[in-house]
Amino acid sequence: MKDIFNIMKREVRNISGDSSLFLILLIAPVLYAFMYGSIYLNKGEEKVKLALIDDDGSAVSRLLTDQLNVTPIIEIVPASNISEAQEKMYHGEVEGYFYIQKDLEKYILSQKQGNVNLVLNASRFLPSSDLLSTVTKVCLTVGAGVRKTYFNKQGMGEDESMKMTNPINMDYRPLYNSGMTYGSFLLPGLLAIILQQTLLIGVAAGFTSEREEKKLPELYKISGFSISKLIFGKGILYLCIFMIFGTFFTIVNFSVFGVSVRGSFMDLALIAVIFIFSIIVLGMLIGSFFRSKLFAFQVLVFSSYPIFLITGYSMPYQSLPSAIQVMSDLIPTSPFLKIYISMVQAGGSLRDNIDSVIHLVILLLVLLILLILRLKYLIKSDKK
Repeated sequence: MKDIFNIMKREVRNISGDSSLFLILLIAPVLYAFMYGSIYLNKGEEKVKLALIDDDGSAVSRLLTDQLNVTPIIEIVPASNISEAQEKMYHGEVEGYFYIQKDLEKYILSQKQGNVNLVLNASRFLPSSDLLSTVTKVCLTVGAGVRKTYFNKQGMGEDESMKMTNPINMDYRPLYNSGMTYGSFLLPGLLAIILQQTLLIGVAAGFTSEREEKKLPELYKISGFSISKLIFGKGILYLCIFMIFGTFFTIVNFSVFGVSVRGSFMDLALIAVIFIFSIIVLGMLIGSFFRSKLFAFQVLVFSSYPIFLITGYSMPYQSLPSAIQVMSDLIPTSPFLKIYISMVQAGGSLRDNIDSVIHLVILLLVLLILLILRLKYLIKSDKK
């Protein structure tokens, strides 16, 4: 126990004496969490500009225009004709245009199908997706209202006309992300990736520094010539620091950004311990292959986005190419994010995610064995 404590004290001195490690391990997690998280503070888009051409000028077309304009997503920009609307879209002034054909009301009241046209700039995914869903909802609502009014005029009662208007009534209830916003989907995973990457880069760079300064034999001697004590002594400090950061994120950042934790905090803490320790072991293993701390920083700093992409968080795991799925299964981030998102957003438990828990534990054990073998090799090489 004394050996482990001595390694922890030595690690504290190393971090406090190295400005780059101090920044990446103690300052960057909080700074990045608030900086990147604040980008998605509003969660979703509001007042996306949509050009509107009304060639009908009827009560129905005015109702349609008013209903579109009162939604929080859409801001109507009037246009006199399609050419003007297209010009506005090409110059980025609007994200698309909505065309109401002439005699729309006449067609509807004579029980003929009336047409409206929605043209969107789909090169920007979020605005076009939000506009499409909102316009579709408004058109269906206004169309149902017109049909109901027609049936009422034919002498039908309220209940009968409602059944004729909506023969199939869909009860739509989006769970977990009720606002269907991109920010609510992305923020929990983004904060977890920030925590992981700052830890991975810091641990790997710190271990590379041991090799660069040829201090590995000294560290092995302090550990009482025990590789397990060496790993645990270095790892326990990082584990404590990043469990504190994880708790801070869950309590403070989640509160600031409006993210709620629906699962058990105890389950979340337990899986976080396993995940953080697996990242510590992975960081030491990666760091053991570098001879320059600067080079380790340069390589690992570009790993954040690729890791995020292959985890199956931004793109469904099943839709990833087979080779990428194999790569995804080899990093602890993938099973952790499945468990973490299930707990935070859906209120899941460890039992609900037992396959992913086993996956994460197996990865931890494999990484630990590989690190022990690597350290034995390095220590033996240094002796020679």
